[in-house]
Amino acid sequence: MLLALPWWPASGQTIRSFVGTVAAVEREAGGVTIQPDSGERVVARISSETILQRVEPGEKDLKKATPVQFGDIAPGDRVLVSIEPGTNDARRIVVMSAADITKRDEVDRKDWVERGVTGVVTARKENEITVSVKSSGADKTAVVTVAAETTFRRYAPDSVRFADARPSNAKEVQIGDQLRARGIKSQDGLRVMAENVVFGTFVTKAGAVTSFDAAAREIHLTEMGTGKPLVVKLMADTQIKALPDFSAAPFAGPPTGLAAGPGGGPVGRGGFPAPDPAEMIEHMPVAGLDAIKIGQTVIVSSTKGAKADELTAIAIVANAQMLIQMATMRSGAGRAGQDNASTGLSPGVMSGMGGGGLGLDLPGMIP
Repeated sequence: MLLALPWWPASGQTIRSFVGTVAAVEREAGGVTIQPDSGERVVARISSETILQRVEPGEKDLKKATPVQFGDIAPGDRVLVSIEPGTNDARRIVVMSAADITKRDEVDRKDWVERGVTGVVTARKENEITVSVKSSGADKTAVVTVAAETTFRRYAPDSVRFADARPSNAKEVQIGDQLRARGIKSQDGLRVMAENVVFGTFVTKAGAVTSFDAAAREIHLTEMGTGKPLVVKLMADTQIKALPDFSAAPFAGPPTGLAAGPGGGPVGRGGFPAPDPAEMIEHMPVAGLDAIKIGQTVIVSSTKGAKADELTAIAIVANAQMLIQMATMRSGAGRAGQDNASTGLSPGVMSGMGGGGLGLDLPGMIP
């Protein structure tokens, strides 16, 4: 969250205030295009009367804000905007620099990785929560010990941002939830005395793109396995990744015909072990909206929202048919499962969606 609202004295007219992300800056025209966290884009006009300030990420006290210039505002910055009644004139803009947020988040991510554990809740007993942790080999079991001092936050329905998780408690943690904890970690990494816990109920869906409105950032899918229509909304914080088009490579192609190896795991061409889908996703570079094509198969990670036929994407993988084939083979579903998104598409398939080096094992739980 940026800052609490409202922070202007009451008057005869209501001042419109909102939080959003800077989409574009028009220096010559004196305007800033902002994508609010909810609603359509707004072009805020900057004048000599506009108060421009900067605060550090996470700061909620405006007394600690410092003045900035129009030229200091850049795309990607998070802003709190106050608009004059009946106009698009900005009375005040409070900025959190994207660069500062990135630095803060990188430190936080590193701490979650070094002192944390992530997994899917499999059991609860008194002050212990057992989670199944994805690994390159067999899944492992970890135990999270909680205490009265442990803070809990839960992803809200249709929420995308880790920072927007709401205060919660241990009683709300359910089997099947995806959970991330950090605190005092054992040497083997399989026990954590938790200081902080973030958890949520997530869904993973796959389907073929039937239409895509890039301006509205909305995708329409036909869900695999059910044939039902799905609407996927992309937010400013949605992460997009895409598999390469293997059919265009002169000597390569997707690893079709995967078979079970001696140890039970799938084997690709030449007898080499097939790559783990989660690891593939983790190492994919972030893509843009142009990676999403009509007719392609996509995989979407989302919190469980208010409507079954609508998803707010935390992460999306485009051109994902090969991943689905690999996931179904790893689940033991075999070739029959390749036509059913509910077979083999466990939460772990989407692990690593946080991007290179973040060490995330939960779909989209990106601090």
